[in-house]
Amino acid sequence: MEQFARDAIERLTTRPRPVYETIAVDPLTPLLGAEISGLDLSGKLTPEQEKEVKDAFLTHHVLVFRDQNLTPDDHKRFAGLFGPLHPVALAPEDSDPHILEISADKDSRWVAGDGWHADGTADAEPSLGSMLYITRVPEVGSGGDTLFANMHLAHDMLSPSMKTFLDGLTALHNGALPWLRRGQKPPPGYDVPRSEHPVVVRHPDTGRKVLYVNNPYMSQIKQLSRAESTAVLDMLYSHVARTPMLHCRVRWQPNTLVFWDNRCVQHHAVWDYYPHARYGQRVAITGTRPQA
Repeated sequence: MEQFARDAIERLTTRPRPVYETIAVDPLTPLLGAEISGLDLSGKLTPEQEKEVKDAFLTHHVLVFRDQNLTPDDHKRFAGLFGPLHPVALAPEDSDPHILEISADKDSRWVAGDGWHADGTADAEPSLGSMLYITRVPEVGSGGDTLFANMHLAHDMLSPSMKTFLDGLTALHNGALPWLRRGQKPPPGYDVPRSEHPVVVRHPDTGRKVLYVNNPYMSQIKQLSRAESTAVLDMLYSHVARTPMLHCRVRWQPNTLVFWDNRCVQHHAVWDYYPHARYGQRVAITGTRPQA
């Protein structure tokens, strides 16, 4: 491991951590994710609990809550502590406009989230984060895990020269690309989002830099030729996917809710349980426009 990458890890692992009095926080790795216990999310949180959950969220970026029995209203109430709810794109007319069903079984041809990505970066204001509540897991005893990658650390582990090169670059994000890459077209009447965002952004709450690249939605770095852009983006995508130090893994159990920061985390829903089924519901929180 290069010294600049080691230094980035040591800065993260030696920083002061919050002290919690109303919740228990058990890190998944030294660098990303934590299981939170001592809370019943079906009820309202006290102001002290709410503050400590928010502190843990900014510290660990991925929070796991086990053994939660939630109604859709419980789910939305908890998400609402972090901001207005983000509407579901292409939601069926008879569905809740803020709850996206995440379902896969033996008849699925593809599953949502199968591949490293952040949600909805083609939007002018991508979501702050998502809360996925899984109630059914594959019957095989394991499978269907979700991987997460720390995009703060993905930036910080790059060489100083690469970080300097990326600063100031912007990239085009196209909401039609996930359909086009499957040989399909977006649904009729869908107002396809397209946006230009910096390649390196700052987290709006902490000011920390984030590597803001996203394979499913990004078409090109605007300041580079197409060939140059492809080479740089492929290198960055590989860095995210092939650097285990960036990752944590959540193993789902029934009635688990996971909350991740879409502004500084990518995720990958592993589809390794065919022909078995998995089911959950996701609520997202409205975010702000990414800023360099």
